[in-house]
Amino acid sequence: MTVERSGGGDPERTLALLWRDHAAGRADGRPARGRRPKLTVDRIVRAALTVADREGLAAMSMVRVAEEAGAGTMSLYTYVPGKAELIDLMVDAVLAERDLPGPDDPRPGGWREQIELYAERTRAAYRRHPWLREISTVRPPLGPGLMAQQEYLLSALSGIGLSPRQITAAAGTVVTFVHAAAATEAEYEQAERATGESADAWWAARGSFWEDYFDMTRHPTIARLWREGGFDAGTSGANAEAYEFGLQRLLAGIQTAVERARSTPWGTV
Repeated sequence: MTVERSGGGDPERTLALLWRDHAAGRADGRPARGRRPKLTVDRIVRAALTVADREGLAAMSMVRVAEEAGAGTMSLYTYVPGKAELIDLMVDAVLAERDLPGPDDPRPGGWREQIELYAERTRAAYRRHPWLREISTVRPPLGPGLMAQQEYLLSALSGIGLSPRQITAAAGTVVTFVHAAAATEAEYEQAERATGESADAWWAARGSFWEDYFDMTRHPTIARLWREGGFDAGTSGANAEAYEFGLQRLLAGIQTAVERARSTPWGTV
């Protein structure tokens, strides 16, 4: 599978597009006057999201986006230089959709509950936009959506007893786990949508494997856990259990680091 990569194109133009709302209007804060254009960057991004959500990222060409937006293809380039920049705008728009609480917004009381809120809203974003798993964010779009995520996570983990380096490390670990789990879930949904076959049906169609090829003497642990009900949850149930188990163990590990830091003279782990 080809992985679309964000971070391409002209970085200065991309940053200006990502932060367009902050530069909009007059310097005194009043909106600029005049007739509103029929086509806008926001409209183009919404059209691109619609196409990608419905048809997949591979189908999200500038031609298809123009059709969805009801505009000519060449007119898009007046607003967005190309597909690389458009994908960055799409990714940041999805991140912003999670509507994570800002510094002055109400939020859950405990840091663990705040991380759980982030995790659930991120999983929901991947479910709405399963193509997101195809995007490499090693060099992410530095837009409002990403900054809101970082501010939320770092503030949730601040003041609980971790050092500054531990706070950023813990936040990075949470992001890695949550996005990987959400991407895996999205991949299952994409496979089912593409083939019309559920994961459980896929496994059932290969039932002969266990009778004809599986060697219990070479895989005794798998055989034992099978007999003892370790695989009874089904694919979706097993994925949900793996996610919850992993998230709770991760949060417990952060809590252990907090307690260990409090118990040491120099606050180190």
